[in-house]
Amino acid sequence: QVQLVESGGGLVQAGGSLRLSCAATASIFGIYTMGWYRQAPGSQRELVATMSSGGTTNYADSVKGRFIISRDDDKNTVYLQMNSLKPEDTAVYYCNGQPELPDGYYGIHYWGKGTLVTVSS
Repeated sequence: QVQLVESGGGLVQAGGSLRLSCAATASIFGIYTMGWYRQAPGSQRELVATMSSGGTTNYADSVKGRFIISRDDDKNTVYLQMNSLKPEDTAVYYCNGQPELPDGYYGIHYWGKGTLVTVSS
């Protein structure tokens, strides 16, 4: 069973920065696409950013140019650097991992418990 543990959330003023971290309990990064999702109150969970095992990244339009996803496979950790934060970035941020399968398929999602990011105006 893979466990993902997020850290780094908190309260920040608009325009500020935060870095989220997600540590995996197993050495899975070699074959997993890792990512960050978020869920604001009253809203559905949405993709923020993903990074494949090969380093390909994907970002939501709302965070492009402000957020950067990175990973350290030696530390089994994925990061989300969040800059120029806006009040609308306020949400619970969840770490996600999916195994990459042959022929472009993906396995089940693994989720962390989430970390709250609050951006004040």
